[in-house]
Amino acid sequence: MNSKHTVFITGGTGYMGSRLIPELLTRGHKVRALVRSGSEHKLPSSCTLIRGNALDGSTYANAIEPADTFVHLIGVPHPSPAKAREFRLIDYVAACEAFEAAKCSGIQHFVYLSVAHPAPTMKAFIEVRVECEALLGKTGMNATIVRPWYVLGPGHRWPCVLIPGYALAELIPSMRDTARRLGLVTIDQVVRMLAWTVEHRVDGKRVLGVQAIRQGEVSVEKNAPDFHR
Repeated sequence: MNSKHTVFITGGTGYMGSRLIPELLTRGHKVRALVRSGSEHKLPSSCTLIRGNALDGSTYANAIEPADTFVHLIGVPHPSPAKAREFRLIDYVAACEAFEAAKCSGIQHFVYLSVAHPAPTMKAFIEVRVECEALLGKTGMNATIVRPWYVLGPGHRWPCVLIPGYALAELIPSMRDTARRLGLVTIDQVVRMLAWTVEHRVDGKRVLGVQAIRQGEVSVEKNAPDFHR
């Protein structure tokens, strides 16, 4: 299952992508990364640069091949309730364009970085991601959806103060499921999970939540069920 792949990545210069690409290259995979003109220096020289616009699939659709796996990481940085319009204009549009381009290119496995839901905050952000997940399902492509909540890493560490509260919530039966679904994960855990999904294609749909991300892998099955826990 862990044979070498050619991976097309959108969002490769971002917070997650800039860490995932070196990980994939280290594992021996080939990477084709979408990049805006002027940002080429942000990507490793050992990956293939594809210049284009993430909001317009026609600018890169013809350059997806020979990739067999598509990883979509585009998203508004530092999401907040004040960015509802940006979620719709950037996250939603970029995902729709990626789904169409990937399907037309015969991608065998689409990996979509989403977000844990439901959740009491970030309603607009989650609504867009839910819609995108539904659209991805309608494409008929084999797909893995990865759903972290808050990702801890450089510049994103303030939620560490919430860790004692999470530990307490997991001890209370009525709060346990929510605490686990909306638990904190590290950026290293998410990167490892994304790399794992590249190496373990699913036939059908697979959803990986916080607990799966923490574990780093799940049992591999055809038509795998949702792994929310």
